[in-house]
Formats: sequence, C-alpha cells, structure tokens
Amino acid sequence: MQPTVEILEKINQNSLKHPNEVFTRLFRYMLRPDLYFTAYKNLYANNGASTKGIDNDTADGFSKEYVENIINKLRDGSFTPKPTRRIHIPKTNGTNRPISIPTFTDKLVQEAMRMILEAVYEPTFKGSSHGFRPKRSCHTALEQIKRDFTGVRWFIEGDIKGCFDNIDHKTLVTFINRKIKDAQFIQLLGKFLKAGYLENWKYHKTFSGTPQGGIISPLLANIYLHELDKYVAKLATEFEKPRERVHDPRYSKLMHEIRAVKTKLDRADEASKLVLLQELKTLRRKLRQTPCKSQTDKRLAYIRYADDTLFGIVGNREDCAEVKRKLIKFVSEVLKMELNTEKTLITHSNNYARFLGYDVRVRRDNTVKRTKSGRLVRTLHNKVELNIPLTDKIEKFLFSHNIVWQKLGKLVPCRRNELLHLSDSEIITAYNSELRGICNYYNLASNFNTLHYFSYIMEYSCLKTLASKYKSCVKKIISKYKDGKSWSIPYNTKKGKRRVKIATYQDCTAKMANPDIIPTLTIKHLHSRNSFEARLNAKICELCGSTASAYYEIHHINKLKNLKGKVVWEQIMIARRRKTLVVCRECHKRIHGKKMID
Repeated sequence: MQPTVEILEKINQNSLKHPNEVFTRLFRYMLRPDLYFTAYKNLYANNGASTKGIDNDTADGFSKEYVENIINKLRDGSFTPKPTRRIHIPKTNGTNRPISIPTFTDKLVQEAMRMILEAVYEPTFKGSSHGFRPKRSCHTALEQIKRDFTGVRWFIEGDIKGCFDNIDHKTLVTFINRKIKDAQFIQLLGKFLKAGYLENWKYHKTFSGTPQGGIISPLLANIYLHELDKYVAKLATEFEKPRERVHDPRYSKLMHEIRAVKTKLDRADEASKLVLLQELKTLRRKLRQTPCKSQTDKRLAYIRYADDTLFGIVGNREDCAEVKRKLIKFVSEVLKMELNTEKTLITHSNNYARFLGYDVRVRRDNTVKRTKSGRLVRTLHNKVELNIPLTDKIEKFLFSHNIVWQKLGKLVPCRRNELLHLSDSEIITAYNSELRGICNYYNLASNFNTLHYFSYIMEYSCLKTLASKYKSCVKKIISKYKDGKSWSIPYNTKKGKRRVKIATYQDCTAKMANPDIIPTLTIKHLHSRNSFEARLNAKICELCGSTASAYYEIHHINKLKNLKGKVVWEQIMIARRRKTLVVCRECHKRIHGKKMID
C-alpha cells in the first residue's frame, strides 16, 4: 500500500497545478493507520503532548491498538470529540486569552485532518498570507513589507474584533465545501467545531469560533481569512491606476534646466565654465531635494499574519477612506465579522504604524550616498523603515519581568528573586534565552543597535542575581568567574568542563527570515516506514526484551531532564536520549505503578 504522505504530496502538487480542483474522497485517508503514526511523530515531541484535557488521555500509552480503536470509531461514525478544557492565560494588555486544550486522541485526529487540509489548501493560499504556514513567519511578512510597501503614502491598520472567537461555523463550512465535497470529512470537522468546552467543570456549547489551542484551528482560520485575501487581491486590481506621467513637473523642469546648462558647458570658454559648473552643482542639489515620482498613480499593497493585517496605499486619504469602507462591508456581509473601526486606523506613512510588534514607516529622507559608479543618489528615500518600539516593548518587558527599577527617570538593573533557587548555569541560561529571543526577533530593525543598552541591563541584572545568591557583590562575581576579558559560568558535562557566557545583542545580528516551526510533512516524501510504526511492529519490549506480550505501547515522558536515572527504564531513556520507550503492557503498568526494580 502506498504511504499516505506520498498520496498527500500528490494531492498537494495537483492542488498547485489546478487551484480550482474539487476533492471528493478525503475521508478514506482518515482510515489509514500510517497517517496516525506520522501524526504522533509530529505531536509527541511537543511539551503539550503530556498536557491533559478533560481526562487523563496523553501521548503516553500510544499503540497500534490505540490507532485501530480510533479508526474503527471513525469508520462506523461513532467517533465523538470530547469537550476541551478551557484555561485563561494573561495577555500583555492586562486581559486574558482563552486557551482550549483537547484530549490527546482529539489532538491526534485533528493533526491527521490538518495534514490532509494542508495538502489541499496550502498551494492555493495567497503570497500575502504568512501566519501558521510552512516556511513562513513574522520575519517573512516583515521582509515582504520592506519590498512591497516602498513609496506607499498611507497605512490602514486592519483589526477584526475577536477574530478566532467569532468565526462563523456555517460560513466556514460553506467556504470549505467549495473545495471539498466529502460529507463524512465535513461532518467530522463539524463535530470538532461543536464539541464545546469545560470551564471550572461546567460545560459550555460552542456556537462560533475555532478554539485557540486546537491543532487544526490555525489552518481553519487561514482558510476562513483566505476569502479576505482573495477579495483584497481583486480590490487591488480594481484600485490600481498607472502613472499619467513619469516625473513630477518640478523634477522635469529641473532636469530640463540641467540639460540646458550641460549644453552650454560643452560650448563655453574657460572663463564661463566655472560659473556654469557652480550653477550645475546648485541645480543637482535642488534635484535631489525634489520629489521624483509624479504621484499620479494608485496602488494597494497588503500583508496578513493570522488576523493582523496592514494595507499600504499609494493615493490620497479619500482613497484610503473608500478602501476602509469596502473592507468594513466585506468583513460584515461575507465573513460575518466586525472590523473594529476605532482600531482600524488610517495613518500617513511618515508616521509609525504598529505591525507584529514593529513600528513601520516610510522614510522621507533626502540623504544622498555615492554609488559604486560615483553617482549621488537618495538611497533611503521612500524606503520602508522597521523600528523597535523601545518604550512599549523593551521597557515593558524589563519591568514586567522585574529586571529593572526606575531611579530618577533612569532604568537600573536589579536582581530577580524568582531565579535565586536555580544553579548558576541555569540563571545565565535563563537570561540568555530571553535576551536572544528578543534580539533575534528584532534583528530586522533599523535601530537594532539601540538594544546594546538592553544587553547591558540583562548582563548586570544577571550579575546582581548571582551576587544576591552568594550574598556578595557584582565585582566579586566577575572576579570569581573571570574568563579572559569577559566572564562565564563553568559547568560539567560527560565530555569535560564547559563554560557558558552571557549573550550579547551582537550575537543576533544575522538578518535572516526564520520560518515558524510548523510540521511540513505533507510536502515531504517519506520512502521508509515510520520509526514508531517499525518499533511497535517489532513487538519487542525495549525494557524487558519480551516478545510474547499481546500488546505493546509507547511510554512517553514530558522532558528528559526530569529523569533522575534511579530505575532501569529511566537509565535506558537517558542513554538513548529519547522521550519514548516501546514497552509491553505489563512493563508499562509497573512503570506507572512505580514497581520497576533495578
């Protein structure tokens, strides 16, 4: 039998060649066992694989029988997703974000559905969409802004009220029905949409929205908002207007005067040349300060990351108001959502617009730079500038994590009491992780070098934390851990002693677009059997070596570092550096009963 992932690859290629292709028989792939082994491979390494939903169902205990049970229920139509467990996590603006946690069985089925839907839809998505897609990220969206938003005069910052919570189920199914004509597949999708959730052990029905935290939710949101992408692409075509003339009249006039002076210069005598050269120099200086484009054209640029959108308009403010009016009408009538008119702002591109945590504007800069050929040109004029919002993002982060306190209007590094119980290497690793995370994200910014002060604050907060731990001072800590011109923390490994240094912002200067980590198995050919399937089919307990057991299951742990190595099964997992161990059911029961002996 041909592996399912290879079939999904063919579906992907077919969808790429024929964007309007309609698929009618997709549910049958949900009945293939190898799809679930691949889905498990995508999920088991995630920390959420051990997070419980409303019951004790986690990645631990996965087996062939586990998969067969799911397939049998799907085949006879008795499979019913369980309600999700609703929790709330705080947002930076002081509100809470609702997160829904499904059971692992539901995660597994959702992952299988996600792979199928991704194979069908990924080739049809627009290039302006960057959220939750393979090989795309916030950085790829920002890079596209730098390319496509050159010279725009206005921004429209789009904001849909509670996008993920207000997705209309009926409308979503209608959109999917245009591409997929498979009643069983659509029915299964509808079950997940209507599964409901438990909050404080009280059941609530779901009438709209895709639960944030579900495996399939981001893809469903992209399918839904793909209609907006298509509408904006059509709107941009209608809006576009070519330039009536190439240059601004003032620019053309100066060009004509320059040509006239050059003509005189060719015929002038030595006495007149100095005067003409000075006049030519003055005219060229004026030319560099004069707008070049005629600005009689119209253009609309667009970018979307999940539900965050940014429009760039080449036109006047009236054009922006008309585009905004059309967007409000489309979102209301077609998507059955509401565009937040207060947050959907029209901003001149000379001012900053906020997108994905960056401040975006278009430079109006007459600074000139000499090219390799010797010409003076305005290299930065009308170019997109990405800046770090230092007060809103960096300072807010420092205060919220108790890294600084304010003294006479200045930021002063301070110790972090919540880290005092950690080892020295763990403390510096925690700081490095935070510093690199922020610096890596903002490495596209024009004012990236301003993070040198952030780097200094992080280093001295780390030193003060270490000094507080040992009831010492910063000077003595630096002397204790001195390593050449800098300082570092020593730690022991199997290969000997190593040292970990405090990170700096310069470590993150490589400007490369790092894609989000999203499984891309539907775009890969797998010509060998899945390792989990092979290990289970071998029917050998990797703990006791038994080959006579009726059932073999996968024992799964959350983190290897949590193992102490006091019992045999822990020692085996540490030695293999694996979070999984194929064991017979008898050994699995003894592991959880803590009766395994050395």
